[in-house]
Order: sequence, then structure tokens, then C-alpha cells
Amino acid sequence: MSKINFPRTMRQRSRFGRVLEQWSYRVTLWTGSAVAFALAVLVIVAWLVTGPLFHYSDTWQLVINTGTTVVTFLMVFLIQRSQNKDSLAIQLKLNELVAAIQGASNHLIDIEDLTEEELRILHGHYRTLAAMARQEVDLLASHSVEEAAQRHRRKRVMETPPAPPPAQPPVENR
Repeated sequence: MSKINFPRTMRQRSRFGRVLEQWSYRVTLWTGSAVAFALAVLVIVAWLVTGPLFHYSDTWQLVINTGTTVVTFLMVFLIQRSQNKDSLAIQLKLNELVAAIQGASNHLIDIEDLTEEELRILHGHYRTLAAMARQEVDLLASHSVEEAAQRHRRKRVMETPPAPPPAQPPVENR
């Protein structure tokens, strides 16, 4: 496998950018752990237990509301960052597979950049392909939309019986 040479600006991020990315990665891993969940449950239980001490006051309620709001606000950005990175990695892997498979339609590379209307049109093409595949005798046959449409047209032409070839005069041997 050849190594990709990224432009210098992509390889050399600021120290702050690298630290922030590493920190958010570690926080994402930790917040998805059983320990983090247990800690969150413990905080809620502690808050509930302290209710009688503070006579279930407005301040007591405000503490949990503020804490959960701040955590939720920060987690939204952390989750979105993680999803964006994962989504991009999956898109790149799928693009590589499409590009590597002979006969696959390269129209699917970078499909995520299409508009919703373009995606609906493409979805319609694949529904047509699926309908043609259901009629296919060979269960292992796999084709792109373009190939399937061409093959389908050829099949329709072949359904009409071919005209008999014109009679050829016999060839004499001398």
C-alpha cells in the first residue's frame, strides 16, 4: 500500500489543534464508558439524597438543571465531532471499495455531496436495478445500473424472434 503524501498544511496543525483533538478523543472514549455512566448515576443519587437537606428548594433544583444543561451542551458538540469523523472515515472506506471493484459505478464516489433530489433519482435507479435482479436467473449476477439497463435493453430485443438468415448460394469446390 502506498503512503499518501498530504500537503504540508494538513500534516502540520497547530499544537492547540492537536491537543484539542487528542483531548476530545479521550473524553469521547471516557464518556462512553461504564465508569462515566456510573458516575452520572451517582451524581443524580447524591442530588436526590441532598433534597431533604435543602428542603427541595429552588436552588437545589437549579443545581441539577444547570449541571445537566452544561454537560448536555458540551456533549452535543463532542458527539457531533465524533460522528463527523466516523462518517467521513466510513465514506472514504466505501469510496475506496467502489473505486477498487471492477464494474462498479464510479458515480457513487462522493455521493454524499449530491443534493437530496439527486439522491432520490439515484435511489430510483437502484430500485430499478433491484427489480431487474429479482428477474435474473443467476442469483450471483451483479451489475451496475448502467450495465443492467444495457443488458435489459438487449434482452428485450432478443425476445423478438430473430429473422432467418438469407439463403446463401452453395459454394462450389473446384
